[in-house]
Amino acid sequence: MRVGYSLGPLLSADEVLKCARLADGKEDVDSVWVPESWGRESFVTLGAISQITKKVRLGTSIVSIFSRTPATVAMGAVTLDMLSGNRAVIGLGSSTEAIVESWHGTKFEKPASRMREFVECLNLMTSGEKVDYAGNFFRASNFKLLNAPARKHVPVFMAAVNKRMVSLAGELADGVILYLRPLDELKMTVAEIRQSTAGKEFEVALSLICAVSDSEPEKARKRAAKTLAFYVAVGKYYSKFLAENGFAREVEQIRQEYRKGGDAAAGAVTDRMLDALAVYGTGEECRRALLKFVNAGVTLPIMQVNPVRDAEGSFREMLSTF
Repeated sequence: MRVGYSLGPLLSADEVLKCARLADGKEDVDSVWVPESWGRESFVTLGAISQITKKVRLGTSIVSIFSRTPATVAMGAVTLDMLSGNRAVIGLGSSTEAIVESWHGTKFEKPASRMREFVECLNLMTSGEKVDYAGNFFRASNFKLLNAPARKHVPVFMAAVNKRMVSLAGELADGVILYLRPLDELKMTVAEIRQSTAGKEFEVALSLICAVSDSEPEKARKRAAKTLAFYVAVGKYYSKFLAENGFAREVEQIRQEYRKGGDAAAGAVTDRMLDALAVYGTGEECRRALLKFVNAGVTLPIMQVNPVRDAEGSFREMLSTF
């Protein structure tokens, strides 16, 4: 089974590099992904990782289409591809209204329409050919990369929550990155994706909150629940999606507890909710949980690293588990 790992803000920069090097030494590790929100910058981090790894694919998961132009991402994608020997994968997403408007000073509007133009323009630019593009959101005149790209196409994955964005990913991208989708809903979504992408090579990636500990499984559960509670509490689209798909009571309670502060919100995450969305517990429990998502049609599970003890030790345990 191919597995990817998301090395996020719960790890220090030094820990990210150490974990990436460890992942590269395992035959069954497909990829390493670096998320971006308001912490580390993805391309810089992946550039560093490219120099200490040889095999794993290197993915952004995700960079926002509101924080960069297609030309900026094209240059980053081709540079990373050159540095890594054609191992780059560009994960794109719309981010959130709060981040886009409060931190980037850009109006958050028409994300799906903007995504269509962004991917169209990006694919043209990374080909190395001269690009003239005139859209409603993006324009480019006589753009051409100074250095010829190592390959004509850098794979693009789209992060998607709602049906329109999922459909758009199937139409324009090489893969989709899903997150926080209840197992029953996931099965239906994957079936729809497979129908719409029949005849083309298309990756269905699912990022999964993951916390593993054979010695302290309850601590692993609490770590996974804490991460899930955070995303539900602050993620407008995730909370809405989950409320509409069987978890309205939990979402409301988590949001209420989060406003009070402390770790109370994690206590509002039920076993039913956590089992439907995350991989946690002992190694054997995690393997069984992961298999459920793979059997739902996921072709690339991306394990979001949530350290239960020290980061390197926890990551070594994850590698041995999967």
